Amino acid sequence: MLLKETLYLLGFGWWQIPLIFFCRPTVEELTEKRCVVRIPLRGRTKNHLGSMYFGALAIGADLAGGLAAMQLIRDEKADVSLVFKDFKADFLKRPEADVHFVCEDGDAIRALVQRAVATGERENMTVRITAKVPSKLGDEPVAIMDLTLSLKRKSKSSSG
Repeated sequence: MLLKETLYLLGFGWWQIPLIFFCRPTVEELTEKRCVVRIPLRGRTKNHLGSMYFGALAIGADLAGGLAAMQLIRDEKADVSLVFKDFKADFLKRPEADVHFVCEDGDAIRALVQRAVATGERENMTVRITAKVPSKLGDEPVAIMDLTLSLKRKSKSSSG
């Protein structure tokens, strides 16, 4: 676990998006190319069948793609706003233990950040998040989620 990044994520959740904090995610890996976020399977994240609830899976996908983008925006020292425009998911197996959400689109996200800064226009790109349950299924995906990341350079307001 990356303690500094996890504390940042939990703090952001506490102050900005309480559902993030509620799920207690941890950042397992964060590099220029890859982000891995883990959400534990526990009472708060389980559904009535004992597997991870759809909403918790959506939060994990959001975090893996969003944290990767936020890190690259910081690296580029870009003043860019980030939102997700849409979400598509294929659920392949029941996630019956802690889920690791993996985004390996770092190079493409960096290019997107640079395009958003250069054009000043809204730039969109689909990021793929693969959800895995390593303790039970190894590297086999339990879900594949595609989210459209939408970035735009923030406009500078003039005082007047």
